[in-house]
Amino acid sequence: MFENISSKNSSVILKVGLVIVCLSSRKMHLMSKNVCKLSLQDIFLASKCLHFTTANLASESSSAHRPRSRIACTLIPGDGVGPELSQSVQEVFKSLGIPVDFNVYILSEVNPTLSTTLDLVVDSVQKNRVCLKGVIESPIHSRTGDLQNLDMKLRKALDLYANVVHVKSLPGIKTRHDNIDCIIIREQTEGEYSALEHEGVKGVVECLKIVTAKKSLRIAQFAFDYATLHRRKKVTAVHKANIMKLGDGLFLKSCEDIAARYPNIEFEKIIVDNCTMQMISKPQQFDVIVTTNLYGSILNNLASGLVGGAGRYYSSFIYFARQTYFHFILSSE
Repeated sequence: MFENISSKNSSVILKVGLVIVCLSSRKMHLMSKNVCKLSLQDIFLASKCLHFTTANLASESSSAHRPRSRIACTLIPGDGVGPELSQSVQEVFKSLGIPVDFNVYILSEVNPTLSTTLDLVVDSVQKNRVCLKGVIESPIHSRTGDLQNLDMKLRKALDLYANVVHVKSLPGIKTRHDNIDCIIIREQTEGEYSALEHEGVKGVVECLKIVTAKKSLRIAQFAFDYATLHRRKKVTAVHKANIMKLGDGLFLKSCEDIAARYPNIEFEKIIVDNCTMQMISKPQQFDVIVTTNLYGSILNNLASGLVGGAGRYYSSFIYFARQTYFHFILSSE
């Protein structure tokens, strides 16, 4: 699964990790062209990323003097502070001499007159195979009456099935808990966020939660492959099968079936209610979490509070086929 991600795109991901750390660790007005104003903590983190990624890029070239090829990256600024942050991201990349050309596309539900078409964005991502995206605001009441927001449409069009969030304690950030290092992997193409709901009769709304063996097995396989690749020791399946015996029961069984193929990785299962309590009281016990759409969205935001807020996330990556797609701002979607 992971071998499909090209080495060039992997280098881009690591470099964007640098930008994410820099932007989230200082006030944004310090982050224009004057990169020298980074705090000592930022410089330490940035230097580690730069050293690592520079080595990766150097290994790709057969000659030390050969010009490095440039990489095209789709950039979706998003709404709110997104456009301002995306401008800073581009300035940081330019200042560091990172060989990336951004193809900028405005995609917005709150500013539809400025928004490009979804098809153009999808075509760009499929062509470039890497995308950087800010938060697209999703109004509670749709202007068009469409139940699917733009994020949901993007996920469906690009099959963005695995949302991977790394929640890690950062040096110099005072929080209640230390030594947190947890990966939360969330299936995000089915479940409660399928936008399958209707009002059968006035005052009665039916919402459908779709769970399939195919996608449950796929996300479980992804989680164990990720754990293996990153030398993680334990995978925890978060569910509510005690109440939703068929839907969450199918998800849990899929995780159990995949876990049986990985005897060297510890597997445990936990009800989502208990998981939230355990994460607040002893977050260090979690290594890799795999869960469904809604539970993962809640756990992502809960975990962010443990390390200082959403701006302290290391990164959020979403893998699909031969492309890599990631946020530079984490949302509460």
